[in-house]
Amino acid sequence: MKALTTLLSLVTLALCAQAQQPAAPETLSQLSRAAEKQLQDSIQELGHLREEIAQEKLPLAQDLTGLEEQITRRRRDSEVVTRELDAGSLELAGIKTAMKARHDELDYCANLLDEYAHTFESKLGVCELQRYSGEIELAKQATENTALSMTEKFERQLAVADVSIQRAFDCLGGLRFPGVGVDMQGRVAEGIFAIIGPVAIFRAEGGTAGIVVPQTGSEKPLIRPLEGPLQAGLAALVATGDGLLPLDPSRGGALKALVQRTNLIHIFQKGGPIMWPLLCASILAFGTVIERLFFLVNERRKRDRASLEQLFTEVERGDSAAAIRTSKQSKFYVVRTLGYALEHKEHSLANALVYAQGEELKRFRRGIPILDTVITLAPLLGLLGTVTGMMGSFQLIGGDLNSPGAITGGIAEALIATAFGLGIAITALIPFNFLNTKLEEAGQEIESAAKQLELVVRGQESREVVLMPGHRHEKDKGHVPEAVGAGKE
Repeated sequence: MKALTTLLSLVTLALCAQAQQPAAPETLSQLSRAAEKQLQDSIQELGHLREEIAQEKLPLAQDLTGLEEQITRRRRDSEVVTRELDAGSLELAGIKTAMKARHDELDYCANLLDEYAHTFESKLGVCELQRYSGEIELAKQATENTALSMTEKFERQLAVADVSIQRAFDCLGGLRFPGVGVDMQGRVAEGIFAIIGPVAIFRAEGGTAGIVVPQTGSEKPLIRPLEGPLQAGLAALVATGDGLLPLDPSRGGALKALVQRTNLIHIFQKGGPIMWPLLCASILAFGTVIERLFFLVNERRKRDRASLEQLFTEVERGDSAAAIRTSKQSKFYVVRTLGYALEHKEHSLANALVYAQGEELKRFRRGIPILDTVITLAPLLGLLGTVTGMMGSFQLIGGDLNSPGAITGGIAEALIATAFGLGIAITALIPFNFLNTKLEEAGQEIESAAKQLELVVRGQESREVVLMPGHRHEKDKGHVPEAVGAGKE
């Protein structure tokens, strides 16, 4: 390859020199010989190169064959590795599926244990939360604590199952343990709880015993004391752990009803100091209503329509003195009103009727202003009790929030005072309207009789004016037209 390159270079130089100047014949022959010599050298060198190439080609072919064999082996190895990789991938997928199934099983077990902890907490009595709250809170927090391992989470959750099993054995025959309760005044008291079946009893250190009642928003239960020998028996039962408990076939329902039963005195005490003015108002209204009912019954018994008819008959006859005597003998308020008007008719019959009617209706109107005052005053007193009760509750909210019984006591005071005030007003409103109706009926009855009396008296006066001198005064109503006709003639 090198000789060929040299030859081509010489030919190129010769051509360039010939193009530039005319060459002499000797120079051309020299150049031709030199070129032939170089050509021969190049051909020889080319032959040597071909021999070298032929010598080098065999080892390269052998190397190429070896490399191809290596490639074939590598391909076979790659296929083996690929098959192993595929098998490993399939095995890894199976392992992952199995691990996911195991994780799902663990999550399912964890959820079951968590649900068991919540169910166990809901089944516990309010007093038992003080005893088992630690294990329950640890179990409830285990599912949310990411720093814990799965083993630690299961240990905390299984602790609740162990506690529940132990509780089942402890509750056989009754269970006693120390704790804290809140009395009806909102004071926290230490003592002993006793659980006997569905009934939970608490005995304070002072000896007072009562039934355990849950409080909304507080882990400390409310203690409702019992009365009489039942309290002493329960206190001894809780103190010694030995005694008799009254049989309750309703599984605690009868005892709960006994505890929750309240009387009017208890409600009155919880209503606060505003209940005393309400009590006075209710007594005043009740006494007024009773007195008015007796008055109306007595007035109804005194009604005498016969004496009223007799009075009108005597007035028509012109015998006013007899009519006045009849009115004084009668206890019927209408007859008395008409008799007073006849007795003072010389001044003015209409004015006498108005005065007598006012005096009689004054007796009917008695007590109505009292009921009106009570109807207006009772709701205002109830509203005042509501305000004072809520003020007490808001004052306690800023203090100890662990005694919600005192807070609810203020709310109960407000509601009880309002309820009593409205109840008194509503109760007094019915007899108030009834008495007003009876007053209107009495007034209408007197006005009707008064108008009838005025017509009779005017008719009598007309007959006296129309009758001529020398004629006989007709007293009989049936002869009035004849007398009037005679007067006209």
